[in-house]
Amino acid sequence: MTSATTAARLGTRRSTMATTQSQVVADLVTERTGVPVELVLITSFGDVTKAHLTQLGGTGVFVNALRDELHAGSIDFAVHSLKDLPTAAAEGLALAAVPARDDPRDALCARDGLAFADLPEGATVGTGSPRRVAQLAALRPDLVYVPIRGNAETRLGKVAGGELDAVVLAYAGLARVGRSADVTDVFGPDRMLPAPGQGALAVECAAEDAADRLGYLGTVDHAATRAAVTAERTVLAELEAGCAAPVGALAEIEDDLLRLRAAVVAVDGSESVRRERSVRLETERPTGADESRLMAADLGRELAREMIAEGADRIVADAAAQK
Repeated sequence: MTSATTAARLGTRRSTMATTQSQVVADLVTERTGVPVELVLITSFGDVTKAHLTQLGGTGVFVNALRDELHAGSIDFAVHSLKDLPTAAAEGLALAAVPARDDPRDALCARDGLAFADLPEGATVGTGSPRRVAQLAALRPDLVYVPIRGNAETRLGKVAGGELDAVVLAYAGLARVGRSADVTDVFGPDRMLPAPGQGALAVECAAEDAADRLGYLGTVDHAATRAAVTAERTVLAELEAGCAAPVGALAEIEDDLLRLRAAVVAVDGSESVRRERSVRLETERPTGADESRLMAADLGRELAREMIAEGADRIVADAAAQK
């Protein structure tokens, strides 16, 4: 274990949102272990490119620079937004912890305090997510969906400046940067399913350190969140879809019952495959957390296979071809 006099090096992207959420993890680690943590600021390709995420493929755009630093040994661990993390395991790295999740829902920030249903026909709504566009178009095909890039402040500025009528962002991200007051509507899962892992953070380190030198990172792992996001990300992996694909999934646990909902929606909102399954988790045994993750993964695979049988993989492939 890192000694109390030697600060652990936490790699993070430079954005306000990234450093804010990384500091939350750093403080949590210190609170639970006594190990001091310093942030190491890293610029990723996703932060500097002007291309839209759909053109870049999305997967790994914001995480590869951090992973390079982990491999080089210049940082001890990294914090990512879990929804940005590719589902395939990275060679030599381990997902050491998934802290308790924040609100996973998507939020609308519109001019004049308008809710989504009150936006006038032809209103412009900005988002960089094909998943959001697909599900929003299914609800309101009369609106105009505009691809945008930039941090939360930049996107909100497009509404304040009159360039757009509204933008859609992750509620958790807005809360982390102190912009909750800009939210005019929140999309529950009955209207729009979030990205797999949305609202959760991922703590990643070298695999050889996960059970030894940095084993203390496990103290910030949240078993219920870990099981839920495992189910969601398994759906994404089985569909062979990246984090920019039009796939929404949300797993919730209540009284040991894990409920998983998923949707794959055509980018224009014209067709969709939606499924739901549940499983009761094993939480009473000493190995309950590990068993719960395995059961969650099985649930995600079963649900994804049902969706593939209904044509979900074709919708994902069609969306990829439209990039």
